[in-house]
Formats: sequence, C-alpha cells, structure tokens
Amino acid sequence: MEFNIHKFTSTAFRPREADVPVPDLAAYFKRVQGDEKPVWRVRGLTGAELAQTNEAKERNRARSAIAQGLLSGRDDQMTDAIREIVGNGQAVPDDLAKKIEMLVLGSVAPECSHQLAAKLASAFPVEFFQLANKITELTGLGAEPGKPKRSSGKPTSAQPSSSAT
Repeated sequence: MEFNIHKFTSTAFRPREADVPVPDLAAYFKRVQGDEKPVWRVRGLTGAELAQTNEAKERNRARSAIAQGLLSGRDDQMTDAIREIVGNGQAVPDDLAKKIEMLVLGSVAPECSHQLAAKLASAFPVEFFQLANKITELTGLGAEPGKPKRSSGKPTSAQPSSSAT
C-alpha cells in the first residue's frame, strides 16, 4: 500500500488528551462538589518534548557528577553551600528525572512545575506514576487528526453578512 504523503503533511494534528482520576488528591482541588471526581488532564508529547524528557536524564546525571566532584575533599561549609545549589546531594534516579519532565510537559490542567512534579512524586508516588504512564500511553498512540481545540471558551464569531449595507 502506498503512503499518501500529501494527505499526511496537509493534515492538522492535535495531541491526544485524557483525564486521569486522582481521588487521593481531592483535598487539593478547588470546587470539587458532590459526585464530582478530581481529575488531572494530561496529553501526549511531541517528538521534541519526548527528546526533552530524555535530556532530563542526562542533565540529572551531569548534575550528580558535578555535585560528587565538588563535594569530594571539601570542608563542611563548602559542602553545605554546594548541596544548597544543586539539591540535597542525594542521587535522583534517571527514570524519576525523566518522568518529572514528562509530567511538567504533558500536564494540561493543572499546569505542573518541576517543583510540583517533584513534590507529587515524593508525597503521592502512585498517582505520580499513573499520570506519567498515561502521558507515555498517549504519546505512543500519536496525535489525533483534526483541528486544534479553541483556546478560549468563547464561541466563534458568526460569518459576516453578505449584504452590502
């Protein structure tokens, strides 16, 4: 079967999105009422974003190597100052660094900072990994063909009148 390059290149794609239930985080969501369930909306990543998650692993390794090198043979005051700059001095597993980056890039609502992702990984590791795994799954499914969603809740404007007034 022949691949239709023109059709593929002329198709508009949008990232796949999904809501992930996070009932254990209900206390941290605003306006959860009655039967409403707290959800975290995530999306699949683009190729460039996926590459960024892999680079997060490399940055993590480099930071650990720099910290180890700086901490060897230094006095306690210097050691404390370096730990303050590069983190607590404990190694962060590469997989965790990658998934933190993945959650930052793939979170739709709420938006997620690196600090929030790290805190979530520490305090609610099961939910953290569920979110990261859903982002991986959506990324693996690829983007959906179709127009991108509107960025505002406002309806589109009506067509201009054809009458010459």
